[in-house]
Amino acid sequence: MKKLGRRGFIKKSTLTAAAISSTSFLSSCVDNNPSKRNGIYMGAFAASKLSTVRAAFIGVGHRGKDHLKFFSSLPNTEVVGISDLYEENVIQMRKLVKEAAGENRHPTIAEYWGDENKWRVMLEETKPDVVFIATNWKNHAPMAIGTMESGAHAFVEVPLAVTIENLWKIIDTSESTQKHCMMMENVNYGRDELLFLNMCRKGVLGELLHAEAAYIHELRSQMKEEEKGTGSWRTFHYAHGRGNLYPTHGLGPVAQYMNLARQEDNFKSLISYSTPAIGRKLYAEKNYPKNHKWNQLDFRNGDLNTSIIKTNLGRTIMLQWDETSPRPYTRHNLIQGSKGILAGFPTRVALEGGIEGITENHHAWAQGDQLEMIYEKYDHPLYKRLNEKSKRSGHGGMDGIMMYRIVECLQNGLPLDQNLYEGCFWSSVTELSGKSIDQEGAPQKFPDFTRGNWKNTTPLNIIS
Repeated sequence: MKKLGRRGFIKKSTLTAAAISSTSFLSSCVDNNPSKRNGIYMGAFAASKLSTVRAAFIGVGHRGKDHLKFFSSLPNTEVVGISDLYEENVIQMRKLVKEAAGENRHPTIAEYWGDENKWRVMLEETKPDVVFIATNWKNHAPMAIGTMESGAHAFVEVPLAVTIENLWKIIDTSESTQKHCMMMENVNYGRDELLFLNMCRKGVLGELLHAEAAYIHELRSQMKEEEKGTGSWRTFHYAHGRGNLYPTHGLGPVAQYMNLARQEDNFKSLISYSTPAIGRKLYAEKNYPKNHKWNQLDFRNGDLNTSIIKTNLGRTIMLQWDETSPRPYTRHNLIQGSKGILAGFPTRVALEGGIEGITENHHAWAQGDQLEMIYEKYDHPLYKRLNEKSKRSGHGGMDGIMMYRIVECLQNGLPLDQNLYEGCFWSSVTELSGKSIDQEGAPQKFPDFTRGNWKNTTPLNIIS
């Protein structure tokens, strides 16, 4: 994709000298951790090949269960340990592994449950190569750090961490131990996300200008999980959290379309606003007794959060989050370029001059049955190769493609598709958006988690 220099981009954009100078007013409350790196930059890190990938799993109640099932079915993999708070989850998952992979696969699976720190015992006793972490959000950072310190690569469910301080700790640990720490953003492996990435790389949209991303998913029913399950801990985040609590599903794909944190461009600043917090309170009042614990919470985080991200090149990203309002699911997944636009939910394409045989001009969308020609021409080669093998996995097959790629990269000693720093940038939106809201929408600077090395990190290749 043709690169657009910063000076040229600013000249062509509507930025004024006043707007440029206003960057001095950006809030600098975020610790940019300027300390010297104690290890080696991990942007394109490739670990030694693992002929057999030996894995342990922490948390197998929901997402961890799906990861465990699919991983255990792949060739040259071995499950060596399972850890969860609940005994029934561990026993059920051991049985599931045998059913998915066969009785002769994974002969020795150590089981751990009960105590909050059993996972540490598992790492010490089983010595896995990799650890998959799918627990509540507050445990992601300490478990990832403990995993790397034990000598294993860490693969962590979203978000990578909930504070910028912990993101820096993860970076320092990964760089000093030379162990992968990848946030498992499965949406980057969806068919349309891969299609759009391929089209952006081929220059179909021209110069990229703007993106729209979201996680809008009504999840009030999770509040029924009162003592066990996602709702038992996530509900408290709606009360005590601030800003966009779940930014990565929408942001991850569009960030890779734009090559953010990878040589071409990077995150610069963010402003954020939220609506009033109404929906969760009303839902609790309607569905639970007055003295129920959900009715004792002060749901202070707004129902819908909207943030605007500005990049170094002056591009913009509108990012939204809403897990409360009654409306259909969407991630927006929109990318606008100088020659056209791609959009999701439903999938639509419009290109300048139209699409031969489909549309006459850019005032009409190609959508529905008209998209088949576009899929045929631009489907990502990774999707073509792995779709049949992964379609029985979760989220329409994207979970399986992600796990295939993780194992494939580890077995062949290749860099991962999502590097450590991308996971940190995408996850940092939560804290930055909260601070912007508290400061009446004041711009917040992104920390440079790469310490300047993004300029030397090549964009993600189109993997065949």
